[in-house]
Amino acid sequence: MKNRKHTENKKNRDLSERIPQKLAESAGIRPEAAGLYLKTDLTDEFRYGDVWLLVHDNTLYKYCEGHSIETYPLRSGDELAVEIAATTLAISLQSGGTLRIICRGSNAMNKAFGKFTAAVAKLLHGEKNFAETSDLEREERCPNCGRPYRDDTRLCPHCVNKARVFRRLLAYAGHYKRYIIFILTFILITAGFEVVAPYFQGTVLFDEVLNSDSPHYGKIFLLVGGLALLQLLSMCFTIIYGRKNARFANEVVYDMRTDVFSSMQRLSIKYFTDKETGALMTRVNSDAEEVQWFLLDGIPFLIVNLLKLFGVAAVMIAMRPTLSVLILVPAPFIILFFRRYLPKFDRMYSKSFRYRSAMTARMNDSFTGVRVVKAFGKEESENASFSARSRAFGDSQADIGIRSGTVFPIVSLAMWMGSLIIYVLGGKMIIDGSMGFGQLTSLVGYVGMIYGPLEWLTNTVQQFASAMNSANRIFEIIDARSVIQESETPKTIDDFKGRVTFENVNFSYLPNRPVLKNISFEAAPGEHIGIVGPSGAGKSTLINLIARLYDTESGTIRFDGVEIKELSLDWLHSQVGTVLQDTYLFMGTVFDNIAYTKPSATREEVIRAAKMADAHDFIMKMDDAYDTWIGTGGKGLSGGERQRISLARAILKDPKILILDEATSAVDTRTELHIQKALEELSRGRTTFNIAHRLSTLRNADRLIVIENGNLVEMGTHAEIYALEGVYYRLYQIQKEALKMRGLEEK
Repeated sequence: MKNRKHTENKKNRDLSERIPQKLAESAGIRPEAAGLYLKTDLTDEFRYGDVWLLVHDNTLYKYCEGHSIETYPLRSGDELAVEIAATTLAISLQSGGTLRIICRGSNAMNKAFGKFTAAVAKLLHGEKNFAETSDLEREERCPNCGRPYRDDTRLCPHCVNKARVFRRLLAYAGHYKRYIIFILTFILITAGFEVVAPYFQGTVLFDEVLNSDSPHYGKIFLLVGGLALLQLLSMCFTIIYGRKNARFANEVVYDMRTDVFSSMQRLSIKYFTDKETGALMTRVNSDAEEVQWFLLDGIPFLIVNLLKLFGVAAVMIAMRPTLSVLILVPAPFIILFFRRYLPKFDRMYSKSFRYRSAMTARMNDSFTGVRVVKAFGKEESENASFSARSRAFGDSQADIGIRSGTVFPIVSLAMWMGSLIIYVLGGKMIIDGSMGFGQLTSLVGYVGMIYGPLEWLTNTVQQFASAMNSANRIFEIIDARSVIQESETPKTIDDFKGRVTFENVNFSYLPNRPVLKNISFEAAPGEHIGIVGPSGAGKSTLINLIARLYDTESGTIRFDGVEIKELSLDWLHSQVGTVLQDTYLFMGTVFDNIAYTKPSATREEVIRAAKMADAHDFIMKMDDAYDTWIGTGGKGLSGGERQRISLARAILKDPKILILDEATSAVDTRTELHIQKALEELSRGRTTFNIAHRLSTLRNADRLIVIENGNLVEMGTHAEIYALEGVYYRLYQIQKEALKMRGLEEK
């Protein structure tokens, strides 16, 4: 039913997105035959409305209802571009020296505008493999419901099949078949004990043992002893399977938690920059614990109660068929109730998760940035922000509680109605003499065993919904596809020299907002390249592309002539060493942090790397020297100390390509001189890319690359580009004046 609804929604959406008949007739095609088209949401008068663009036979057609169709011939050399204003966008056409604004759109059209103009550009350059609009839409939308994907995971939360999630969860348990067979066997035995107990306590006791006409009259001690033995065995079996099940649930959740963490390590850095830390931590910890509860308590009790239901129903029907059928009348209505309300609880738990993630993220940010909070006296502001998120989470939990408190008592009433039937009809049958008191007692006990599990199931509906939501969020991460994809046949370079080539590289974090534009240069093996430019020019982005933390939007990066996307990621990362502007140290010893890039390093190698980074002296002054425990992020160390340990980490890796992103930004002038000498020694034989805040430290670089507004504007030695009196000259003079004001004028 749900899949049919999704299919109908998708079909209706496809029909509504067809180009208008009038526009198709103008181009001489059928609406469904349109290949490259775009529907934007603003008119030329900046009012909301549909404006259509269609490209066919080297002509651009524009149509807005109530206006005549406009046509623009497209020629080789024309350029269709996205123009970005403060609050709106526009598509412009540069043709024959004339610039025209073709259409406008809101910021929501950002990605669509970018894909459309890129496809038209390929068409104008004679390329045959440009994507049509329908193909572009399929890339960005769920094939079932037509909704856009929310991130790069390509997973649609609206089309989650809970039954499939449950089966997949059970598949994790399939790795432990011995545990499962053992647990199910003991559950079956325990359920059998519980099913036969009411028969002995009712029918056998009253109609046989206490009935003077029965051959078993007076065997009370034998019956009581049998019941005690039965109860003792049931308890022992319950303890045994409970202990085994605890081990089993822990192993399954351990596997899931490990898979989640390893999957997160596989994902690109873009995934983490788009997510809140608190939400990710919730998935690894809280969601795994929710699933563990379900495996530990939910599934075993579900199996036990289902076995009880079928077993008790069979016994009751065998004892009194007609009466038993009447007692079971409310059961189908209760099951239908579960089917109706389970999706509602599912949505409520999804909403609660989002609020809990926001609250956890707010807490994490506040604790991580506690120094900033204290420095600016923003405690009250943080309290208010956290309080608002906590209130939203609390309200969502209250909604669940209110719904549960209202709905489930109604179910309990329906169950009680079943008990009422047996009291009325069973009592009448005893009065008529057609049924014994012991049989009635057994049936009353069995009614409790039927409606008891059903009542447990009503209380489990919300736990099941919560557990399936948690499992689905875990599987979302496990199934997520990284935007950085390794080649199916990854390559390595046996005798890697260190040559790095950029060929017309373009990159942007957001559509139509380029950070790097047509960057082309080549770094020879062992060459020291200094990267210079104002803040936000794209310097750090450039070195991120070298380490392949991001992929280029267009253009190519080559290592010794081999395209970077063809190289093995493990090999690539082993050849690149990085010292970032924002250093990060892990919780552990100083030795462990330096040896992070080379766990097999000896103590002598670690000490030599620390000496080269000018870190050995201050490390030896610490309480336990290299065995001193430091907190997460390097708490307790100064910025300069953290940076020198980070530099030692990169030195120990001994990479062919060394990336220094403001590597000496947090050290004083004296320490910087020591590190610069070490870096000069380290850079020999290595291709080095160096971003430095003090331009004077780059004067000895083999070449300088100057980036401004994403463009490579100057390239050459310090003397060559300084003589141009361009961007580099201006930056150098500004810094020189700033140092003079501080009494640090350079020679």
